[in-house]
Amino acid sequence: MYSIDFNESIIKGIELVDITKVVPHEKIISQKSSILSGFLKSFKDYIIISSILCCSKSMVIIDGHHRYFTLKNLGFKKIPVTKIDYKSTQIKTGIPETFTKQEIIEKACSGELMEPKSTSHLIYCNKSKRWEPIMLLSSLFKLDVKTYQENQ
Repeated sequence: MYSIDFNESIIKGIELVDITKVVPHEKIISQKSSILSGFLKSFKDYIIISSILCCSKSMVIIDGHHRYFTLKNLGFKKIPVTKIDYKSTQIKTGIPETFTKQEIIEKACSGELMEPKSTSHLIYCNKSKRWEPIMLLSSLFKLDVKTYQENQ
């Protein structure tokens, strides 16, 4: 269940994915990642975290760069990902749209990371008739700390 009304065919899958298959497009704010890392380290057995939103075709991160880099630095081999149809017209790269979706994917695939928070992805809510933060499509995951940090 989601807190917004959207075309649910945008969701192409929700699963644990090998972290090496996911491609970032933005740098992160190191202080924000440090705070998240400290918080996650405080849990012994498991953590509960929102999934990282990725383009279902390219596996480029759409939302969740700080979660991705923090989990990677903590040694997680598998991470929770919600795969989305990034080509959907119900997804925008911001208001105004400074970058096209294609530009974002190309930069990510070239390894040229954009500045932190340079994109702000939005999804159209059919009920409110407004563009809302795309993070609302994330799902909560329970990750067993030892299980997902081991080689799998």
